[in-house]
Amino acid sequence: MSHSVTRGPARRLLAAAAAATAAFALTGTTAHPSYPAVHPLAQDAAQVSAGAVPPTQAACVAIGRRCFTPTSMQNSYNITPLLTAGNDGHGKTIAIIDSFGYDTVASDLENFSKQFGLPLMCGMPNVPCQPGMPTFEWDRWDGQRPIKQPPTGSQGTAQQASNAWALEVALDTQWAHATAPGANIILMTTNVAETQGVQGLPQMMNAEQYLVDNHLADVVSQSFGTAEPDFHGAQSLENLRHAFISGTQNNVTFVSSSGDNGTANNAKTPIKNPALLDTPSVGWPASDPLVLSVGGTYLCTDGATGTTTDSTHPGGLCPAFPGQREVGWTFSGGGFSSTFTRPTYQNTLPAGSTPIGTNRGVPDIAYQASAGTGVLVYDTAPGDNGGSNVNDGSWYVIGGTSSSSPQWAGLIAIADQMAGHNLGLVQPKLYALANSPHYSDYFFDVTTGNNTAADTVPGYPATTGWDPVTGLGTPNAAKLVPALGS
Repeated sequence: MSHSVTRGPARRLLAAAAAATAAFALTGTTAHPSYPAVHPLAQDAAQVSAGAVPPTQAACVAIGRRCFTPTSMQNSYNITPLLTAGNDGHGKTIAIIDSFGYDTVASDLENFSKQFGLPLMCGMPNVPCQPGMPTFEWDRWDGQRPIKQPPTGSQGTAQQASNAWALEVALDTQWAHATAPGANIILMTTNVAETQGVQGLPQMMNAEQYLVDNHLADVVSQSFGTAEPDFHGAQSLENLRHAFISGTQNNVTFVSSSGDNGTANNAKTPIKNPALLDTPSVGWPASDPLVLSVGGTYLCTDGATGTTTDSTHPGGLCPAFPGQREVGWTFSGGGFSSTFTRPTYQNTLPAGSTPIGTNRGVPDIAYQASAGTGVLVYDTAPGDNGGSNVNDGSWYVIGGTSSSSPQWAGLIAIADQMAGHNLGLVQPKLYALANSPHYSDYFFDVTTGNNTAADTVPGYPATTGWDPVTGLGTPNAAKLVPALGS
């Protein structure tokens, strides 16, 4: 059966900091802080099969999808040589920031790992801890998550349902582990309903500040966001950036999904049926220059192996672009900030790039994001298998740039391990590598597709070099990851 995640407001599912922040100036006017809603960026999910065992590719094809496993994704982005050499993020910690969490997240991660042959982690419910084993830890920033769901027949927005984030949490934890299987994972959750934005965003940022202050994380993945115009002036955003500023001082890398609405984002109000903003916009925190912004693609490699381009089987727009290994995802958030000026690292771009004017360009890089060419996720959260209060386990194929962010966080953890120290703000090095004569060694350049997600709001085309759909492109990890720390 197909289970669609509601789009829009409910769900689409270093240098010294003084120098860094001076280079990343805010534009706009000061206003009283008033924060919009926070939304998970899992764009779409389809239930493929029930039970603990993953579905076959044939089962995915039967519902018009292409499903990627850890192995086929590792091969697609040439991560396998790094893992084979022991570069798996060992000794590094990825923090994932989400709302609520769900009670069986650790056991779901355990089954996902067992089914795909990934290392087990201390913190999984049925796994004895051993020396040197990576750890999984669920920290509740503000207490236990609420279990209450909206009552039957509720006419509300359903955004206060804690289960609205369950698939997001499963996706983030499982695919951070699939990319950097030796890294530790901290799932940091808040229990404030995202519709209360004025509380939700500050609590998330305070949770990140706690991670920074206590030196608990090397990389922070953020699969949430909201449109810049929904903030009341630049000052309300500035008040939220404290963790990014102090974290950058401490060489923590912050990664964020660029968004799942293309250039067409929703206004803050009305809450239940928000209006569409009538001009192109980007989302925060992805637009923050201290954050590595990750856009999305349709990944057109073979779902079973990831070793060849496949333009034949179903999978987003892959059949429409024969011979292309990746196509810019229609819903990849991207464009130009209305709040942040262009950072110095974007002053020079590869030949043929879409020009960046005076304001920050989004995203920086990209990764697979379409649900048509999605990743497999295991989830036993009640209500996520068609509404039942009991879920014995289902496999979903999921899309959204929230898939892209934790996987890039995994790559950064590996880069930190290989460098022997934390890299912190990686964007200057990424752009320097892209401007070198070896651009094509480090990146897969995505030059087809666009992110026009609504007829009334123009999007941008994917172009050679940098563009507002896929940034600099996607990673050839075996070449790019070690180069980041060189």
